[in-house]
Amino acid sequence: MIDLHTHSTASDGSFSPSALMQEAARRSLKAIALTDHDTAAGLIEAERTAKELGIIFIPGIELEIIWPSRGEFHLLGLGLSRLSPGFIKAVEEISSRREERNLEILERMKEAGIIATYEEISSLPGEELKSEFQRSIGRPHFASFLIKRKIVRNREQAFKRYLGKGKPFYISKEGMEFEKAIEIIKESGGKAILAHPMSLYTGWGRLPDLLKSFKEKGLDGIEAWHPAAKVSSCKRLEEIGRGLGLIITAGSDFHGEASPDRKLGLTAGDRKIEDFYLEELLDELPG
Repeated sequence: MIDLHTHSTASDGSFSPSALMQEAARRSLKAIALTDHDTAAGLIEAERTAKELGIIFIPGIELEIIWPSRGEFHLLGLGLSRLSPGFIKAVEEISSRREERNLEILERMKEAGIIATYEEISSLPGEELKSEFQRSIGRPHFASFLIKRKIVRNREQAFKRYLGKGKPFYISKEGMEFEKAIEIIKESGGKAILAHPMSLYTGWGRLPDLLKSFKEKGLDGIEAWHPAAKVSSCKRLEEIGRGLGLIITAGSDFHGEASPDRKLGLTAGDRKIEDFYLEELLDELPG
């Protein structure tokens, strides 16, 4: 088995980068990609541990892209062999904007009578990482805080009552321009893969042309297999992607305790992620 989409405590996962690699070894994974949200903070630690355990490591990231519809556009950068100055600068800018947003959420919580410090929020979950990049703090950390304070019972309730779109503590997040994200991924030696395409909320009739237009702008592939999609949809996505000459990947989008239904190495329909998806990716990566 392999897994090309996972998260650690560098963003909103519950396993540290090294613990994630250890869990991958426990589950006998051949290879794993770490793709934390808008940060590369966990890559050094994860790569070091993966090497010690004899696991093939794919350095990655998951970037939020500006998308005008009601859906979400996330872009995976896989195989980041060298982080370019442009990449580092862009990720630092994302971190700065995210921190401003988090401080606004804290202010809204204060107005509602819920007092918290930024340090309290950023410590949930996980620990500090030794990296030039900051950890990516976002709404899941605020959800963990609300659970700890017993304001809500679980993460689902936290988003339903407070943090989801249209709720009291929701503040929209500004994403990155698609073309800019493509640029920084490619100049860092990676491949740009559209994560969980179903989250775009685009109809099947329009999707092939949309993916074709993305490819013309530099998209390399699509994550056809994702646990949030039906197996039939994944098969259809793979067929469309292959018809367009796109790389096909598969992942679990593993977060640990935050999403206990998602298991390392498994994707839609609890199917094992076979290593031919890795071979297809590696064939396209430089070197």
